[in-house]
Amino acid sequence: MTSHAGGARPNGAASTARKGGFSARSGWLLFAGFLMIFGGLMMVFSGISALARDDVFIPTPHYAYELDLTGWGWIHLILGVVIFFAGFAVIKGALWARVVGLALAGLSMVASFMWLPYTPFWALVLLAVDGLIVWALCTAPGLLED
Repeated sequence: MTSHAGGARPNGAASTARKGGFSARSGWLLFAGFLMIFGGLMMVFSGISALARDDVFIPTPHYAYELDLTGWGWIHLILGVVIFFAGFAVIKGALWARVVGLALAGLSMVASFMWLPYTPFWALVLLAVDGLIVWALCTAPGLLED
């Protein structure tokens, strides 16, 4: 076992570490991808609960964005499934998934904002997760260089 001066690795080991997928760039993409998978699952569960039992949610008469809970359930279910699978594509490093992830996280934020009267805490958590997804996808280096 040989020690290198200053803790530096030989050139081959440094390039292997970068190729191994654990650089700063992929760290942000992994973070965004896992958040997308988590946020997508949360939206799927929210959609399923709205589709399964309409009586679980508080009725909100005179709500500006009034839509039947079944409609909200389908919106959340479809968005959740697409965000879930796009999260796996972001982890794989697909550039298109980053762009799609930004658009879907934005749509999810709008849907979660409109979902606030039905489940305030759940919607706020989804808003926070979507905000972190947008932040992580935008701050990961390499979007414009790829």
